[in-house]
Amino acid sequence: MKKILSILALVTTLGLGFSAIGNTYAEDAAPAAEAATAVIAPEVPAPAAETVKATEAAPAAAEAAPAAAAAPAPVPNKGDIAWMIVATVLVLMMCVPGLGLFYGGMVRQKNMLSVLMQTFMITSVLGILWALYGYSIAFTEGNGFFGGFGRAFLHGVTPDSNVATFSKGVVIPEYIYICFQLTFAVITPALIVGAFAERMKFSAILFFMVLWFTFSYLPIAHMVWYWAGPDAYTTADAATAASATAGFIWQKGALDFAGGTVVHINAGIAGLVGALVLGKRVGFGKEAMAPHSVTLTMVGAALLWVGWFGFNVGSNLEASGFATLVFANTLLATCAAATSWMFTEWFFKGKPSMLGAASGAIAGLVAVTPACGYIGPMGAIVLGLLVSPLCFFFVTKIKSMMGYDDSLDVFGVHCIGGIFGALSTGILVNPALGGTGVYDYVANAVAPYDMVAQMTAQAWGVGTTIVWSGVVAFIAYKVVDVLIGLRVSEEVEREGLDTTEHGERAYHS
Repeated sequence: MKKILSILALVTTLGLGFSAIGNTYAEDAAPAAEAATAVIAPEVPAPAAETVKATEAAPAAAEAAPAAAAAPAPVPNKGDIAWMIVATVLVLMMCVPGLGLFYGGMVRQKNMLSVLMQTFMITSVLGILWALYGYSIAFTEGNGFFGGFGRAFLHGVTPDSNVATFSKGVVIPEYIYICFQLTFAVITPALIVGAFAERMKFSAILFFMVLWFTFSYLPIAHMVWYWAGPDAYTTADAATAASATAGFIWQKGALDFAGGTVVHINAGIAGLVGALVLGKRVGFGKEAMAPHSVTLTMVGAALLWVGWFGFNVGSNLEASGFATLVFANTLLATCAAATSWMFTEWFFKGKPSMLGAASGAIAGLVAVTPACGYIGPMGAIVLGLLVSPLCFFFVTKIKSMMGYDDSLDVFGVHCIGGIFGALSTGILVNPALGGTGVYDYVANAVAPYDMVAQMTAQAWGVGTTIVWSGVVAFIAYKVVDVLIGLRVSEEVEREGLDTTEHGERAYHS
């Protein structure tokens, strides 16, 4: 418990340090920022914005003025629909097979199949739960922390029901939005398994994932992404009323375009808690535990990179010109991060490794995820260049110093990279630095940029996610441990989880 508190304190200190840097910069950047709030494309999203907007009109709408009643309802654009279908398939590919191969290649041969099974079945089981209650809790109106049950069992969803995008009067079918968000909801818990790989019971993993998905992923997704939609922001009074129904972190003004908090910090801190609660693998630090196939890890990383364009660009919800900026940012940040990790490792270890290059690419993708819709291409390159040395330091120095066994560096890459990306978004969104600025839907223009306010908002998002996920994860691990036990026996662990847990082997040669 002391080790958990020590590392949480270290992570919090890191976040506060970034906020302090941003606040100090604000005094110098303010004049340039005020001069740079020029016109940008109207597709630029509002803070942390993804939301459901039901198409059923309120009873009072029938009594509206004839002119208003005559206005045609928005109709989805076929190009947007086609793109969202493709984006959903790309994100699904990230988990099955991308993440499975990426993680599987890094474990020992005797545990390869177990990792594939874990990621495959987490996707399947939680996909069902998303349809039963997950979507409703995450993306319908409730309070600041949880949605309601109006869409439980997908009640009321039809091929004709639509949800809002980031542009006023633009919608997409609700079914594809549900499926797109489902892929986020399943890959996030799947990321956690890398932290305790090779030592946790399969039954315990599934039990834990159901608990964590319900009490951590869904509330965080609601807090960060739920809002009333752009069409609710017509006047200042209407915007105030609409904001009151939004998620807690959204109300704070935190920016998270595609999941820096919801996905990466959320999963990363849960992974760290799991590594600490379960303890080290048998033989850790004494026996060789090298990846059994860096080739498969590279293939998995490549699939993740390609799939990430669905992850980030799909989060725009429209096939627009603004989506191409998100695409460019995602590509450039990843290239920069892979290059940066290679040179960092080359300098400190004497040789550039394929595993390091793949890890750098993932670190870049993680860092740009919250920022991709708010920064410019040069900001994306800077983000990628800086995140890799930071993550490299955590996976090589901090992990050794603290003595925890995060098997596949979920905390060091996803949580630390997510924190860096989320806080950097508050700086790089500045139009003076090539960012898009924050769009004001009432004024239909970019709002004046305020570094202090934005960094404070980002810190709220990061801090809330760390505390919420960390506490939920700790309680969930303990509940599972008491009821069915977390770890396999030492004998089972030495033999390998492939044969003992699943009765199969990944290889027979």
